[in-house]
Amino acid sequence: MKTHLHVVEASDTVGEAVAVMAQNRIGSVLVMEGDRLLGIFTERDTVRAISQAHDAARHEIQSWMTHNPKTVEPDVDTDDALHTMLDNNFRHLPVVEGGKVIGMVSMRDLAG
Repeated sequence: MKTHLHVVEASDTVGEAVAVMAQNRIGSVLVMEGDRLLGIFTERDTVRAISQAHDAARHEIQSWMTHNPKTVEPDVDTDDALHTMLDNNFRHLPVVEGGKVIGMVSMRDLAG
């Protein structure tokens, strides 16, 4: 699990989120409002946005993010986390404790 979180706000643009992902060599960013998780924006969301809107880079991220993403608690078994990702066809899973995001687990974390 990674505990250094890369975060954007719902009003940030797709271009700003993609820049954060590229600069940090990561595949997703969390979309937050203060401590509250609103969504997640991933490489797949980037592809979807660009393929559907020629000016997607200027759109607010909330138009393209995955709203209310699935999360796991920090004590979840790694096999359960892996199955959650495989069953739902995603590669990033926020880790939440007491309603607060404390980390992110990725398919890469579980494969290593």
